[in-house]
Amino acid sequence: MKSAGRYIVVAFWMALGQAEGAVTVPGVISSHMVLQRDRPLPIWGWADAGEEVTVEFGGMTAKGKADEQGSWRVVLPVMKADRTGRRMIIRGKNTIQLDDILVGEVWVASGQSNMEKPLGPAIGQTPCNDWKEEVAAANFPQIRLLEMRPRDAEEPASDADCDWLPCSPQNIMVQRGRGAGYSACAYFFARKLHRELKVPIGMIAASIGGTRCESWTPGRDGRLFNGMIAPVTPMAIRGAIWYQGESNVGDGLRYASRMQALIEGWRKAWGYEIPFYFVQIAPFSGYSSGSLPMLWEAQVNNLKIPKTGMVVTTDLVPAISDIHPVNKIDVGERLALWALAKVYKTDVVFSGPIYKSMEVEGGKIRLSFAHVWGGLKSRDSNPLVEFEIAGADGKFVTAKATIEGDTVVVQSREVPVPVNARFGWSNEAYPNLVNKEGLPASPFQTKDWQGGTGE
Repeated sequence: MKSAGRYIVVAFWMALGQAEGAVTVPGVISSHMVLQRDRPLPIWGWADAGEEVTVEFGGMTAKGKADEQGSWRVVLPVMKADRTGRRMIIRGKNTIQLDDILVGEVWVASGQSNMEKPLGPAIGQTPCNDWKEEVAAANFPQIRLLEMRPRDAEEPASDADCDWLPCSPQNIMVQRGRGAGYSACAYFFARKLHRELKVPIGMIAASIGGTRCESWTPGRDGRLFNGMIAPVTPMAIRGAIWYQGESNVGDGLRYASRMQALIEGWRKAWGYEIPFYFVQIAPFSGYSSGSLPMLWEAQVNNLKIPKTGMVVTTDLVPAISDIHPVNKIDVGERLALWALAKVYKTDVVFSGPIYKSMEVEGGKIRLSFAHVWGGLKSRDSNPLVEFEIAGADGKFVTAKATIEGDTVVVQSREVPVPVNARFGWSNEAYPNLVNKEGLPASPFQTKDWQGGTGE
């Protein structure tokens, strides 16, 4: 990795500093950081074995002592959100001063290239919608950005080459590692939370394009977890957002157990049940035929896991030839809706319709949904599309679909005795069923349905 040399240097100077009695802290603890409100606040680092360390912040003081390996950890008491930047003093045989630290909400954003994708140009990608205007408007000093450099490791790392930056047009375009600026999806998520909650937001981005779910999962194969997530796990955070699956698209329903292992592994690493909200990956014509719908079903299946939520993107990608959709505003803001509703108890509509059950009524099938909210409608006011129906022979044909109250009724003259239905069941899906609040329905099949609803 490009940053490997830097870690050798850091390790050398850390060892030298400790030999001289210097107290040190990891890169994730720096000036401009955001600390998580309403949770005990761990602060940690290294010093000489047995060295006493005192941390002062916000009128609070915590004391600790380095263990035999030279590691120390103290915990500051729970604090409320504070929009005033304050100084932290860490004292041992030397003194560390960190400035402009806020207390607010801290989230981790991870995944592959669609989470990594910046606002502006990146190699092989089209910039996000209105990227120049969005960059110019990215002046939110109460939002703080931290980006983990690409790094894998055989064992969980205790430190990382990173620092916090206030969100500004200049800082959101800072190039680190493989990227060409900060994650657009993570930024729009943070911006929505900041505007709604009126508190500081700390956003930690850790993504690499072309990576599989397993590499981000704690355990034998989790080298990216070890290098990029493990250094952050001692921090108090609120939750995580996740945008990944393109590299696992051939796994089909097996992806459900792999993603479940990731979620459970992260929660174990943090020591509590962090909320985990994820993006159902977008339609794309380049996948092998029929592979994407099964991955979608696997993703919906993970809504059975407590404190999870899913964003649907089928309405955002009319150009199915681009695996990196350029509309990241709606993706980030839809993720934020889940957090606002579930974590912050804000009265907002947070999900589009998700298939729940079916009833055969003569030559028709009536489909029921969770998350109907104000009702169902066609996104473009045209007749509903991408519904299919099949009889006992399993041959699906295009169905006429009609909204009746909070349900959709599907039928076809070619299938007088229907058994199953499906919706948006192709790699190139561009369906138009939404709820009246404009959030799209997730693709589904009624046959052997594995999914959850997130309720």
